[in-house]
Amino acid sequence: MKSTVDIDLDCRAVVGLADEYPASFRDPAHSHERIQLLYASAGVMSVVTDTTSYVIPPQRAVWIPSGVPHEVSCRGPVSLRSLYIDPRYERGDPYCHIVEVSQLLKALIIEVTQIPLDVELSARDEQVINLLIRELLDSPKIPYAAPMPNDRRLVRVCRQILEDPSDPRDTNEWAAVAGMSRRSFTRAFKRETGMGVAVWRQQVRLLEALSLLSTGSPVTSVAMDVGYESPSAFCAMFQKAFGVPPSKYAF
Repeated sequence: MKSTVDIDLDCRAVVGLADEYPASFRDPAHSHERIQLLYASAGVMSVVTDTTSYVIPPQRAVWIPSGVPHEVSCRGPVSLRSLYIDPRYERGDPYCHIVEVSQLLKALIIEVTQIPLDVELSARDEQVINLLIRELLDSPKIPYAAPMPNDRRLVRVCRQILEDPSDPRDTNEWAAVAGMSRRSFTRAFKRETGMGVAVWRQQVRLLEALSLLSTGSPVTSVAMDVGYESPSAFCAMFQKAFGVPPSKYAF
């Protein structure tokens, strides 16, 4: 991601940057002194922190509190809009979360990233920034994420699943990847994530499905891409998890 070292972040409450990134671009773990809002106006990102992994389609953004290490990967070409927000606007806890991006919020994010950094803010610019902050602080936190374990052996398994949610390996095979017995692996995984590896993979598959649906992929191909044996099985699980059929998320 573009360095903010040469940008005077203290010049205003929100600083916005716009960038274009190619498919497979990966930004290693890093953190910022300010809150960061990552929003892709086109394309899909993966964001991984020490505690959680996220898939971010264009209808959502991820709020990253100041000082939280995170890495970002681009699934395909991504049009990125980054906001760096004064830490006084932290939302009450030190954890990342997903923000639903309404049409108004999208317009405000794009408008702020177009404000030049080398000129004094106009009265209109200040009003736009103030409205953006108000919209962000009032937006609900969306619980679409998969918790990450701390144990490096388990992290190795989780990263392989994140890279390919359709991977069909079973618990015994994942335990082997971790270099643990099945019993130790299943106990440790549930202790650190609050769920079994099969349920965790299911959560990752559903999050991946959300991102694919949001980019216009047909429901049938999404079902196959994320590892379901049939569209009907995928639709049933999606309905159970989100309360609506996958067609509701297709664009």
